[in-house]
This record gives sequence, structure tokens and C-alpha cells, in this order.
Amino acid sequence: MTFVDKHIKAPVEAAPLAVFRILFGLMMLLSIIRFWSYGWIDKLYIQPKFFFSYYGFEWVKPIGNYTYILFIICAISAFMVALGYKYKTAIVVFFLSFTYIELMDKTTYLNHYYFVSVLSFLMIFLPAQAYFSIDAARNSNKAFQYVPAWTINSLKLVLGIVYFYAGLAKLNSDWLFKAMPLKIWLPSKFDIPFIGNLLSEEWVQYAFSWTGALYDLAIPFLLLYKRTRSYAFVLVVVFHVLTRVLFPIGMFPYIMIVATLIFFDSGLHRKIIGFVARLFRWNTSRFNNQEVFQERVLRSVRMKCAVLVIFFTIQLTVPFRYLLYPGELFWTEEGYRFSWRVMLMEKSGYAQFKVVDGETSKWFYVDNSDFLTPFQEKQMAFQPDFILEYAHMLQEHFEKDGHKKVAVYTDCQVSLNGRLSTRYIDPNRDLTKVKRSFAHKDWIIPFKDEITGI
Repeated sequence: MTFVDKHIKAPVEAAPLAVFRILFGLMMLLSIIRFWSYGWIDKLYIQPKFFFSYYGFEWVKPIGNYTYILFIICAISAFMVALGYKYKTAIVVFFLSFTYIELMDKTTYLNHYYFVSVLSFLMIFLPAQAYFSIDAARNSNKAFQYVPAWTINSLKLVLGIVYFYAGLAKLNSDWLFKAMPLKIWLPSKFDIPFIGNLLSEEWVQYAFSWTGALYDLAIPFLLLYKRTRSYAFVLVVVFHVLTRVLFPIGMFPYIMIVATLIFFDSGLHRKIIGFVARLFRWNTSRFNNQEVFQERVLRSVRMKCAVLVIFFTIQLTVPFRYLLYPGELFWTEEGYRFSWRVMLMEKSGYAQFKVVDGETSKWFYVDNSDFLTPFQEKQMAFQPDFILEYAHMLQEHFEKDGHKKVAVYTDCQVSLNGRLSTRYIDPNRDLTKVKRSFAHKDWIIPFKDEITGI
């Protein structure tokens, strides 16, 4: 049997795909409820006066109090995905609503939000409703016990990319040879029971750094290999629970734990489905029909293949786009986002903006708190694309206020991974003359140290 026959075309049980759908939908529903209950919708998307946008997506903005409706739509669609009810519509609506939420303000960017968007986009093309779903129960023509192997292997590949690329990103001198930024973060967790006193020990900080890199690089392969899979899953649980205890990163550890169940054989997933079926007294015999899901329209097959090839090409190549830019990645952050670089740096800054009236030459300093929330100001102060966008906003604001030919300069100091703060942005550069683009930001002052690695 060829590779294509075994890993792409071969029919495999649909139970793992059904379990993944159920757990993904429920985790997303819980995440949205949690986000709402903490008051973060109001704090992050209603209260701010200004929102930082992604280049090319400036049109995506919060919609005032209607933002709550957007979250309701996202939550309902997540629940429908879990149930497998009108699945195709539900997963498309979830992807669009969740991604819109993610794009509303760049300040809230997190790797795991991007991960959810990536997964939900992929799930649009998977027959995750084929087994143990309301759709399959209501229409026997939509019920299939088997699906092509690629539908499950594509999820494994996405998870493998996330882990392996996160491991590659840790192969840098700050992480491995300076234990940075863990050397900064871990001592502050001294109040954690049992291990708190150890976290200030240097050898523990280095042990966490090296173990983290080895874990990310090895875990996809350990999960793929049947003999090591169970032990690897124990490592997954320990690693992510410990990460959750040490760092406030929300639902991401739990999402990764349940997602890695996709690596297990169908036997485990049949047991999970059997437990759920007994809990809700649902007869599963109707789904065990020996039918194999197949696309019936050739045009649909070709389109799906083309989309998935492009999708995985992007996932494999985009994290390396930083190689197109000169300078230190951690300093310039050109190509940093969307590359699975998880918690690799401790960066802080201070940015003071000077507004000059081009006709009168009069100038004044800006109080950033007049325009930004404390969280936005903190993020803006060390991220160059934030600084540029904010400068353009200041220009627009003060020109509307009556000033003429406004120029904006900044005095910005940034510290990276415990280094002393140094000047970050050319103070003589009028940022209003710089256009937003993917071009290299030559107005960032070069890094005065060296970080080697990938």
C-alpha cells in the first residue's frame, strides 16, 4: 500500500473525528462563556476609544454593544458544532465570527486564538458531522461510519506543526543558554505549593527551558508512535497543566490536551462516544452502518484539494517569513506573529510621543492615557507596528483638532529579556511619513546585542 493509499485515501473509523468535533465545540463554548463572565468583552472591545488593527484588516472593528451579539453568535455556533447540528453552516459561522473577534483589536493577539481560527477553518472541509451527530441521526444519507484517512491525519498534521515549530523557535541562545525569559518569570511564582521555592533556583530555570524545547520537538512523533503514545499523552497532560499553573494563558492548555486525543486509535474514541451515548441515552447503532464517506462531485474534490494544499503550504512556510527581514526577530518582531513563537520573550517599553504643528512649529507631548487603555499602552510601547499605527492616529486626531501638517515623533525605550533599556525608534523620524506595509522597518534602531538560533 502506497503512502497516499494508507494515509490519505484509506477508510478509517469516523469516531475520532466525531470526538474531536464534540470536544472542540464544547471547549470553544466554555472559552466564550469564560471570556464573557470575566467582563472582558466590555473591557477589551467596548471601553477602549481606539483599536489597533492588523495590516490589511483595518475595516474589522468592534461594533459597540452589538459586539455582545457577535459573541452570542459565536457561542451558539460552537454549541451547534459540538452537537453536529447543521454542522457545515455552524462551523463556517464559528470560523467567521471567532476570527472577526480575533481581528477586532491586535492588542489581544494570542497564539491560541490563531490556533482556533486555523483549526476551525480546516474543519470546514472535514466531514466531522458524519458520525454521532444530530445531522447524521436525522438523515441516514449523511451518516457514515468511515471517513478517508486524510480527514483525521490533517488534524494531526496541524497539531504537529504547532508543537514542532514551537520547539524550533526555542532553539535560540536566550532560551537555551540564558534561560530567558523563564529566569524572569519563574521566581515570581514562589507562592505555588510544593514547587514554589524551587522556581528561583537557576538549575530549575534551565531545566524548564531545555525540557520545554525537547518536549515541543519530540511530542508529535511520540504521539504518532503507538508504543509511546500513552506515555506521550501523560506528558501532554503534565506539561499543559503545569503551564496553566505557572502562567495565565486561559483555556489554551486544556484545548491542546483534548486536541491531542486525535492521535489515539478509534477504540478509545468509541469508548468516549459510548460513555456520552449512555449519559444521554442515545442509540449509536444507527451510525454503525459500514458506509464510507466520499465526495460525490468531482469539482468539489478538486476545489477541496486545492484549498488544503494552499492551507498547509501557508502553515509550513509563513512561520519562516522572518528570514526575509534583516535584524533580530525578537527586537523588530517582523514576522513574529502567526509563527507559533509561544512565550519566548519578556519585552517592555516606554514610548512618549511628540506632536509638532508643521505651520507654527509649536509642539507638545501626548498623554497616551487620553487615547489608550493601560493594556493597550503597555503593548504599544514595545511593538513597532503598534507604534506606527498609533502615530498615524495621533496625526489624524490632532489635524481634525485644528493643527496643520502634523508631524509625530517618539522617544521610545525598550528592554528585551532582562537587558537594559535602549532606544528603540529613531527619535528624528517623522512617523507620519512612514506608510504601513510589510516592508522592513528601517526606523527601528538596530539591536545592540546578538541572539543566535532559529
